[in-house]
Amino acid sequence: MKIITKELIYKTKGDSEIIDLTLDLNKLLSESKLSDGNCTVFSVGSTGGITTLEYEPGLIKDIPEFLDKIIPKYDKYFHNETWGDGNGHSHIRSALFKTSLTIPFSKKLFFLGTWQQVVFIDFDNRPRTRRIIAQFIGD
Repeated sequence: MKIITKELIYKTKGDSEIIDLTLDLNKLLSESKLSDGNCTVFSVGSTGGITTLEYEPGLIKDIPEFLDKIIPKYDKYFHNETWGDGNGHSHIRSALFKTSLTIPFSKKLFFLGTWQQVVFIDFDNRPRTRRIIAQFIGD
């Protein structure tokens, strides 16, 4: 069994921008020389999320709009009083979405549905440089 850890870097805009990681993860899997195992995808930081969804224009608009309804940007958050950075909503969204996801693979292919992509969502209220870790464990 081998463990291979890779890092992906993305420049983001924030405000619930959604970035499709699937092609980059497929490339890393191909380069890994592993055939079967698991890949854990992890977002470094506390204001982003990793999930799967159908990466299409409608959902790219729907998700931020839905999040603004259930976790509004401009509500009162005690975090904002502590740090004054105005991103309390970002931390709550990240906690609900989680910062990691594990995807099994076999014969060098991820077990993903036809319309299922792995995405990073940047919930912060400003542009950032984001680190995404992909750790492959397998043979």
